[in-house]
Amino acid sequence: MTDTSKGQKMWGGRFSDKPSDIMQAINVSIGFDKRMAAQDVRGSKAHADMLAACAIITDTDNAAIQEGLDDILAEIESGRFPYRDEFEDIHLNIEARLSELIGETAGRLHTARSRNDQVATDFRLWVRDRLDGFSESLAELQRALLGQADAHADILMPGFTHLQVAQPVTFGHHMLAYVEMFGRDRARFKDARTRMNECPLGAAALAGTPYPIDRDMTSTALGFRAPMANSLDAVSARDFALEALSAASICATHLSRLAEEIVIWTSAQFAFVSLSDKFTTGSSIMPQKRNPDAAELVRAKVGRISGALISLTMVMKGLPLAYSKDMQEDKEPVFEAFDALSLALAAMTGMAADLSPNKANMEAAAGSAFSTATDLADWLVRELGIPFRQAHHATGEIVALAERQNKALHAVSLKDMQNIKPQIHEGIYGVLSPKNSAASRTSFGGTAPDNVRAQIKLWQKRLS
Repeated sequence: MTDTSKGQKMWGGRFSDKPSDIMQAINVSIGFDKRMAAQDVRGSKAHADMLAACAIITDTDNAAIQEGLDDILAEIESGRFPYRDEFEDIHLNIEARLSELIGETAGRLHTARSRNDQVATDFRLWVRDRLDGFSESLAELQRALLGQADAHADILMPGFTHLQVAQPVTFGHHMLAYVEMFGRDRARFKDARTRMNECPLGAAALAGTPYPIDRDMTSTALGFRAPMANSLDAVSARDFALEALSAASICATHLSRLAEEIVIWTSAQFAFVSLSDKFTTGSSIMPQKRNPDAAELVRAKVGRISGALISLTMVMKGLPLAYSKDMQEDKEPVFEAFDALSLALAAMTGMAADLSPNKANMEAAAGSAFSTATDLADWLVRELGIPFRQAHHATGEIVALAERQNKALHAVSLKDMQNIKPQIHEGIYGVLSPKNSAASRTSFGGTAPDNVRAQIKLWQKRLS
């Protein structure tokens, strides 16, 4: 190893002059990749233990390396670690600091590895750690939504298509729709974690190493399922990050949809729910305003997160095997996107727990716009044996009559309905109220309150 105490680069033996200031500025990455410091130390400790177990370095050297790395980790965790741009990245910063602490023995740590497999390992460890965090954050959000569903399983609200009132549903059923969505997001993160859980360490620069290393040992020590089977793939693959970003983008889209509904529902025109001061802001000029800024900001995060996916895709799309310096651009979009998703999940979990439904407004809206018209048509088919298309037409005529009379469907007289379809009898009123409409939807996955309660119990069990 070159003498870092004289300010020489660790890779500087081939070069007679130092890099230009511009080269240094474009090449340095310590400003952002220091976020992988803990993962780098972890990987180095596992690598050193393996080198000692394979008799590639002595136990004495390994003990010194382990102690030095523990001291470095303590410095990092306490904020005392001296990050320096001259050492480019987190890997060389830690190696240089280790050299200062334990002397030339530090130079043995890099035996049988390269920065290529080192950074690939660190990045996988970092992404894997964050995926584990997202899984728990999503579970917390699901629990908050389940709490709302459980408390309001019977409250009626309009179900929409095209943002037009369609049929009555329950608020609990609506909350459960997002529980299902976020459950799939958790599954996507889990699948991505399973696929990425192979260890690049030991692939070295691109072709493997002539040293008698034990890649299974380092893989196990770092919690990976197995070492990656191809050294070229090990150092050059970033599909694990792309897949994680893809899952994050879908999750952010779900968060954005719920955020949009919160924005709509809290408006004066809807007034379906309210949020407390914890998740709203005021106006600098309009004292009456209560703005759902937290929801709006969650809604916006999908742009940043999906943008990161596109950014990394563009970085990787034309790269030949194996490693290229372009890959230094892989981390910042992932770091930014995951930070944005973490914050959005926390904010949405808080809002989900904070929501206060306005039962009167929602139930009034549930019965508006002739929302039980489909129930009327279904009754004509079920009770009178009329083909659905004929029933649909007759229902349309009754709806038009109710509109002319400015009445809800259940307020139209039996005589007026019989003028359109003589076979109609008093039993029709059993399905025309929004409450009866929702209660009748007992098919699996339907909005009936009994269904909602059954699904709540299933999800509570899954998340317990």
